[in-house]
Amino acid sequence: MTTRSGFAALIGEPNAGKSTLTNTLVGAKVSIVTHKVQTTRARIRGVAIEGDSQIVLVDTPGLFAPKRRLDRAMVAAAWGGAADADVIVLLIEAHRGITEGVKNILQNLPDVSGKRPVALAINKIDMVKSDVLLELTQEMNAAFPFVKTFMISAEKGYGVADLKTWLAAMMPESPWLYPEDQIADLPLRMIAAEMTREKLTLRLHQELPYQLTVETEMWEERKDGSARIDQIVYVARDGHKGIVLGRKGETIKAVSQSARAELEEFLGRKIHLFLQVKVRPNWLEEAERYSEMGLNFKDGNQ
Repeated sequence: MTTRSGFAALIGEPNAGKSTLTNTLVGAKVSIVTHKVQTTRARIRGVAIEGDSQIVLVDTPGLFAPKRRLDRAMVAAAWGGAADADVIVLLIEAHRGITEGVKNILQNLPDVSGKRPVALAINKIDMVKSDVLLELTQEMNAAFPFVKTFMISAEKGYGVADLKTWLAAMMPESPWLYPEDQIADLPLRMIAAEMTREKLTLRLHQELPYQLTVETEMWEERKDGSARIDQIVYVARDGHKGIVLGRKGETIKAVSQSARAELEEFLGRKIHLFLQVKVRPNWLEEAERYSEMGLNFKDGNQ
């Protein structure tokens, strides 16, 4: 039996649906999904299996015009993920069409893709009519020589099976890179931190900008099979600390309960989660914080 295994990078603008598609292809939640843009910070690898093929999905941060060090490091991680992959899938939103951001990606794509096959996945197809889809497909294929075009809804699952079958066939012949039961190559400490960050992002909506990060400070295995996880939420200002804590600590308590429930479901055991909020005015300029996020601090240099 010939096995196949390789890397497929999902690239696109923020909020194009890369994280949702990663989770749908893997069949489990491995990537942070919120309605807010720029939520994926590191290159999160989810592992999907189709027949004899193992597809390692690189869910990259969204590609956008970077303004800060963190933005620049995220964009570098996204292009780096594409450059390291065997196959690249560009995801665009059907209802938004060819935006300025998509034009910029198309401009840079030839340099990064080289001779790698690049597929186009038009997401959220349920939001537009078929004639709009047809026109968008023609325009995109005129702008870049995509080897294949897929019409999908990552959230509802339409067309995802076809994309998965194609990706499986495109993987190079190789022994599997990960054990059969492994669905992500992020350390559990980072997955736990990402889950808490997602709950904070969903809870805080527009109140807090992207100036918070979560780190798992301690992970203690207990004799009864449970685990104690201590995490720190770093914010840039005192005012942000108050927002994260909420009135009488209600916000952080709700976030902790929600994150703990998801962690217990993900890990299949009891979790004791403890969150602390700390103000670090310059965390966006600290190399250590970037390492914890799986990003390269130097990539943020101008």
